[in-house]
Amino acid sequence: MSKTAIVTGGTRGIGLAIAKQLSDDGFCVVVVGTREKEAYKEHLQWFEDNNRDYFYVAGDISSHQDRIHIVEESVKHYGKIDVLVNNAGVAPKVRADLLTMTEESFDYVLGINLRGTMFLTQLVANQMIKQKEKGIIVNVSSCSAEVSSVNRGEYCISKAGISMVTKLYADRLSSEGILVYEVRPGVIMTDMTSAVHTKYEKMIEEGVFPISRFGAPEDVALAVSAFAGGKFPYTTGNYIDVDGGFHIKRL
Repeated sequence: MSKTAIVTGGTRGIGLAIAKQLSDDGFCVVVVGTREKEAYKEHLQWFEDNNRDYFYVAGDISSHQDRIHIVEESVKHYGKIDVLVNNAGVAPKVRADLLTMTEESFDYVLGINLRGTMFLTQLVANQMIKQKEKGIIVNVSSCSAEVSSVNRGEYCISKAGISMVTKLYADRLSSEGILVYEVRPGVIMTDMTSAVHTKYEKMIEEGVFPISRFGAPEDVALAVSAFAGGKFPYTTGNYIDVDGGFHIKRL
């Protein structure tokens, strides 16, 4: 029986690349997006064209009821959850200096990125514990878990929080046979980075990134694939940077 993976934020960008890669790997994929399926028809057409086994669920992970809906529908359709990829996330609607950032923006970003991830993982972990075969959880955070950006502090805080969520669940679930990992993308060519494309392009030209190019969503998907495929059975709570070497401290 094929394994099943849930990918939140799976309708575009990094999430869609992850969903496609896991499908290539032989997983049945639950693609989660916030709107009705018809809104993502073009993006989901790849699964139809390639005759892949996928299932779409509409849900906002910041909503308690939607989180329950995502898990219940996934289990109802496939009978189990083998892998959860917590990819859904948002940037602040307005990049504001730390001294003017609003509470509303803070609550919006952390409500999805951190709170939503925390409690969807809780639901899925409890489902995995019931299953004979346990599972793997992969959290997609960001280099912003470590790197300061004072004009989007709420985003950095949310991603740093995901790093601790990874450690906490890895610790708590190890005795249950469930492994937890984190992938930290750097500057990836997506809608989220398009607004500051020129800034990052200049940094690349100046040699800030040892691998001098934008990352692609597929680069992140390959790292998630390695974790989801169970190729690291004696590791948990680990992370991998997918950032072109940006994390390297250089003189």
